[in-house]
Amino acid sequence: MTKKAFLLMVSFAFIWSLNLHAASYKGQRVFSKRCVKCHGRQDFIESKTRREWKKLMRKKGKKLVEIHLKSEKAKKSWKYFKSKRFQRKAKHLKDFLVEYAKDSGRVPACN
Repeated sequence: MTKKAFLLMVSFAFIWSLNLHAASYKGQRVFSKRCVKCHGRQDFIESKTRREWKKLMRKKGKKLVEIHLKSEKAKKSWKYFKSKRFQRKAKHLKDFLVEYAKDSGRVPACN
């Protein structure tokens, strides 16, 4: 294998692996766009511990989706929670919620 081909493969693998990891700043964007309207800002995030958020967000947020789909108050959000968009962004939302949970000691700056 030539040196150029090897470097190309390594750089491609590195760039591809960046997309696999969750990013709390992306989760913050999701929260600001989708959740703030109904749940408010900081108080909602700090309503649960890290362990509770992790439990709700297991399996791409399956329990969180169930809670929203059972509630008539959340009817406006049903389409979003059924979409593939939520499935793709759930890991980022989880990372954000866990990072700024009640017992994390961190305070989010939701804009």
